[in-house]
Amino acid sequence: MILYKTNDNWFGDVAHLTSSYTMERILKSVLFLGLYAAAIEGSILLFDLHDYLQMDTTIFSLLGVILSIFLGFRTSTAYDRWWEARKQWGALVNNTRNMAIYVDSMWPESDTGIRRFMAKHISNFCLALAEHLRAGTKLDKLVYLAPEETAYYQTKDHIPNFIALRIFQRMAAAHREGTINEGDYINIKAQHQSLLDILGACERIKKTPIPFSYAVYLKVFVSAYCLLLPFGLAEPFGWAMVPLTMLISFALLGIELMGEEIEDPFGLDCNDLPTGDIAHTIRRNVFELLEDRTPAEEHQKELYEKVF
Repeated sequence: MILYKTNDNWFGDVAHLTSSYTMERILKSVLFLGLYAAAIEGSILLFDLHDYLQMDTTIFSLLGVILSIFLGFRTSTAYDRWWEARKQWGALVNNTRNMAIYVDSMWPESDTGIRRFMAKHISNFCLALAEHLRAGTKLDKLVYLAPEETAYYQTKDHIPNFIALRIFQRMAAAHREGTINEGDYINIKAQHQSLLDILGACERIKKTPIPFSYAVYLKVFVSAYCLLLPFGLAEPFGWAMVPLTMLISFALLGIELMGEEIEDPFGLDCNDLPTGDIAHTIRRNVFELLEDRTPAEEHQKELYEKVF
């Protein structure tokens, strides 16, 4: 995710576009359409095709209204997914902090083992979740794994589930042994359940994209409109229709491709959520709460995959 200060520097904010993979796609498409429009205008003048282009441009205005309705829905739907994902990760931050505070308050001060266990597993749940929502959990991204734990997780497909299982097993064992009472167990159990609720909500966003037929229909509609636009603008505007075609195409393609980018907010596109960085923030927070220290490993901010 590109981080910037709102309304701090107009030109600086615009400069961020130069690192966007989506902007690269938009600019390449607009350049192609500009060359395409120039070729059409050159052909009209060369072969004197004016008589064949007597077209009422009102049709493009009507199609533009219809297209704007579709694009508005496309953008709002994609942003809703992005914002819902951000709310889920915000809830994850809050709930993991609450769980760490509960652990520190419920167990005896002398029990340092449970504090280290919970700090490690809460952190690893968040780190595993960030990777799980991409291409799958990479065990080298987790912290303080013992060899037997690495071997155990290598046999599992859904690693966040099994990290959550280990956390709950430790909580249930403490309840059975009488280390924590019934009220404390109910309270911390609710915080644990929220981890799985957030996991399920993120998987729902990840695995339920906008319906294929709708997405393809919109792409076909935008493409057809941009390709036919030069024919409607050629007669009234002449060579001026080339920059006009590029400007209109820039607007339409930009809205569609930006919506496509943020539809899946868990990747490493420039406008995706920084879930990996958020997970490491949680890691620092819970270790500070439970062990009064920050982990030794230094976290480097994640690099985007789709930049130019």
